[in-house]
Amino acid sequence: QVQLVESGGGLVQAGASLRLSCAASGRTFSNYNMGWFRQAPGKEREFVAAIRWSGGSTYYADSVKGRFTISRDNAKNTVYLQMNSVKPEDTAVYYCAAARRWITVPHTAYDYWGQGTQVTVSS
Repeated sequence: QVQLVESGGGLVQAGASLRLSCAASGRTFSNYNMGWFRQAPGKEREFVAAIRWSGGSTYYADSVKGRFTISRDNAKNTVYLQMNSVKPEDTAVYYCAAARRWITVPHTAYDYWGQGTQVTVSS
């Protein structure tokens, strides 16, 4: 089992920056590829970004490419999502997830999920 706890969400104005963190515990964090997803009210959960277990590869949704950066610190068992130039359409609950396989986009590829953190961007 891997337990994931997100933090860092909040209410920000459009154009601001925000950094989300996801702390992992349980099994060896560095064995897992990590992803961030988000879900807005009335919408399906959508892929945001993923990072390979080593940190050597990353992958982003087109909607956040160039604005968001995913990173990880295996010594701290933590994955981050740096969100810059946020937009009202970024408003959602953000979830981190862990996967043994490097498949990235489908949420079904992920084995463990956190409870989520709310991000609200005002215009």
